[in-house]
Amino acid sequence: MASSSSSLLLASMAVAALFVVGSCGGALTFTIGKDSSSTKLSLVTNVAISEVSVKEKGALDWSDDLKESPAKTFTLDSKEPIKGPISVRFAVKGGGYRVVDDVIPADFKPGSVYQTGEQI
Repeated sequence: MASSSSSLLLASMAVAALFVVGSCGGALTFTIGKDSSSTKLSLVTNVAISEVSVKEKGALDWSDDLKESPAKTFTLDSKEPIKGPISVRFAVKGGGYRVVDDVIPADFKPGSVYQTGEQI
């Protein structure tokens, strides 16, 4: 009877481990969209996030939520040149907000990819 219980417990732990590994989204990255310029910032993410806001260098407040265009693409249109480094605040699927400080450098270029280290 003891080995049957042990086998069941071991099998349950294996299934739980597979579920945890399979549900991890990986590290969040931001790719600068090809249409980005000194007054437009398009951020393409590799995982699903929402309610994205940015804070430019020297700003006291976060921008309004960036507009989400196609899935995982968020855009900020500005009348003034965008000043980096740029911090990003976003909502995660499980709830709550996260902030990544200075993830986009001042000299960002379209097509560049920036790693955040945030596991989503």
